[in-house]
Amino acid sequence: MSAQAVAYGDTVQLRYAIRLRDGQEIVSNFEESEPDTLTLGDGTLAQALEQWLIGLKPGERHVFLLEPWQAFGTSSEEMVQTLRTEDIPPGMQLEPGTLVEFELPNGQTLAGSILDVAPEGVKVDFNHPLADCPIEFEVEVSSIQQKDSA
Repeated sequence: MSAQAVAYGDTVQLRYAIRLRDGQEIVSNFEESEPDTLTLGDGTLAQALEQWLIGLKPGERHVFLLEPWQAFGTSSEEMVQTLRTEDIPPGMQLEPGTLVEFELPNGQTLAGSILDVAPEGVKVDFNHPLADCPIEFEVEVSSIQQKDSA
């Protein structure tokens, strides 16, 4: 009987790394004592990256060279917003380059990077920080718990 392959909804243990194409490591758990556990579709991993796990089997290790549209997307001007200073939560650090998190009315959070602070408002970029970046996504599947066998 052959090993089962990763499918949407499965819980997988995996090691992974995300790097810029110049080799700069953004995140990696290859040096950790235990692999991470995540369920495909639960939002832990970006949906665009989850698709590259589909069909992989335990023990397989792959390096995917992804263009921006295959990973975190391309930036959009609509995602750059100027917020009124009074709408910014008190105590939030307002410096260009600072990554801030805003709570939405529905309870979810949205992260953005402050671009500019002016008396008329704070300009925030809500595009993903890796938007427009071609990346290297390295994965090694350790184990799979299929959705139906939970």
